Amino acid sequence: MARHDWHILKDEGALTLARRLPARFDVAVTAVIEGGAGLRKSRIATQVRQDMWRSLQNLRGFAPVVRVAERGEDLEITAGGTVAGRFPKSDTEARIRALLDSQDHRIRWVRFAREATR
Repeated sequence: MARHDWHILKDEGALTLARRLPARFDVAVTAVIEGGAGLRKSRIATQVRQDMWRSLQNLRGFAPVVRVAERGEDLEITAGGTVAGRFPKSDTEARIRALLDSQDHRIRWVRFAREATR
């Protein structure tokens, strides 16, 4: 899938990366990266989207959505997306939560976003 097939929506300190429009969350989990307000939101969103897709690629009808918003000095990440049809919501939320809470992933996301600001 080519990069141009993704929609990037920007509004007042937030960026939303979505496969389909309108961007909708049938399932969503939120996490905060403390002190992350100076990072490139597009780079964080892309990395979260890629890792979430790897984790949920077998979820039939799944289209990822990631929203990254500045909250003071922090970044709030909302990850999830739309799902066509029935799906195990609590299991899907748990898998996204595990990804967003993973310190290894967070370190990589922040490093990748900082490299772009140099």
